[in-house]
Amino acid sequence: MAKTAFLGLGVMGAPMAGYLAKAGHEVSVFNRTTAKAEAWVAANGGGFGATPRAAATGADFVMICVGNDDDLRSVVLGAEGALAGLSAGAVIVDHTTASADVARELAAIAAEKGVGFVDAPVSGGQAGAENGQLAIMCGGTDHDYAKAAPIMAVYAKACSRFGDVGAGQITKMVNQICIAGLVQGISEGINFAEKAGLDAGAVAKLVSQGAGGSWQLTNRHETMIAGEFNHGFAVDWMRKDMGIALAQAKSMGVSLPITALVDQFYADVQAMGGGRWDTSSLIQRLRRLQGDI
Repeated sequence: MAKTAFLGLGVMGAPMAGYLAKAGHEVSVFNRTTAKAEAWVAANGGGFGATPRAAATGADFVMICVGNDDDLRSVVLGAEGALAGLSAGAVIVDHTTASADVARELAAIAAEKGVGFVDAPVSGGQAGAENGQLAIMCGGTDHDYAKAAPIMAVYAKACSRFGDVGAGQITKMVNQICIAGLVQGISEGINFAEKAGLDAGAVAKLVSQGAGGSWQLTNRHETMIAGEFNHGFAVDWMRKDMGIALAQAKSMGVSLPITALVDQFYADVQAMGGGRWDTSSLIQRLRRLQGDI
């Protein structure tokens, strides 16, 4: 059992930290809203720190799940950042979906203190976090990954290392690129079936059993047809992730035409007031264009 800290208790972080506690690890948590940290401790045991440093002091592993690059820097660096409370041999495991650049930046700073760093963004959404069934994409040294993998295993269904620091974030970009085009295609297919007068639900169930099948089609077609969009990853967060991917692609000289187009479609959804809708809400944009809503 390890002494761990978990920084960031949102819809993903809170259940992930809970699995650490259930597995018997000693867990101290931090959240910008202290009431969330207090509520987590009341439900799961362990302790909490008023600052990232307080939560992380003496920890073997610090797991982080915050919003973006700036949030990540704010909890790692500075006099009250987590790194200030760590000793050589500790490992920071960052589950935030952030840029590869910030992962490399923080890894270099941590290395000066003898602290390891693994960038480890996750896929699986809130349900995956709550069920301990996340897919985790990692970058870091073999040594740091080998140390951290057994800790991550308590909330993962799959966990792999893809290269040095930054490789995990690049892999997560691949994940988001694939999802963007897929959800747009599903939206167009369901909308097409509806306008043709077919039973879109029955069509989706049959198509999901063939070559057109996917997790998104199987798990989201019913709520898409019903116009219910409170079942997963928000559009606002998806646009953040797509912005990271598009910026990375530009720096590499790689073209992402479908991703760039779907990013603008999500901007239209935001303009409709759907920033907190889940990513399957792309179908509402089509319905709005047709005058159906």
